[in-house]
Amino acid sequence: MGQISESKRGFAAMNAEQQRQIASQGGKAAHEKGTAHEFTSEEARAAGRKGGEAVSQNREHMAEIGRKGAEARSQGNGGRKSRGAGIQHAKADEQPQQS
Repeated sequence: MGQISESKRGFAAMNAEQQRQIASQGGKAAHEKGTAHEFTSEEARAAGRKGGEAVSQNREHMAEIGRKGAEARSQGNGGRKSRGAGIQHAKADEQPQQS
């Protein structure tokens, strides 16, 4: 009988950068041709709601998200990742200077 090949072919055989380039070209061509679908705000809202409902059905995943949030909050950053807002904190042994 026939043998099953384990080697990747076509798009799957390309590296991620090559795949991105080809996908980008296809997207640009579809827009130029006028056949690309553009979501209305209502369609985007409905898709987001549907995705959120699907994710929230996975109790294990939601519990993991909750644990990560609680862990981040307990580390003192209020559950949010620091974005380097440029706030500098004084060292514990230094006093702030009075002007």
